[in-house]
Amino acid sequence: MPAAVCSHIGATQQLITPAAYHCNECIKTNSQWVHLRTCQTCAATLCCDSLPNKHMTTHYHQTQHPVVISDEPGEQWLFCYADGAFTED
Repeated sequence: MPAAVCSHIGATQQLITPAAYHCNECIKTNSQWVHLRTCQTCAATLCCDSLPNKHMTTHYHQTQHPVVISDEPGEQWLFCYADGAFTED
């Protein structure tokens, strides 16, 4: 695990990886997705803010689940919505 930059990231014990590489919400609406993120509270895999749907940000505002990881190849980082904290593994 990376060094903690906030209490939410510090509380992340083991990274939750996606069950499938698609945005769970984009699938429902037959939309395209880019830059997948996985919620470290409930394992939801959703798209980032590069698309109008902004599913992961919407997920945070609805659930208050703060920490996500990138699911992009070659990227190993965590982001905390609550604190605006970012750390690379």
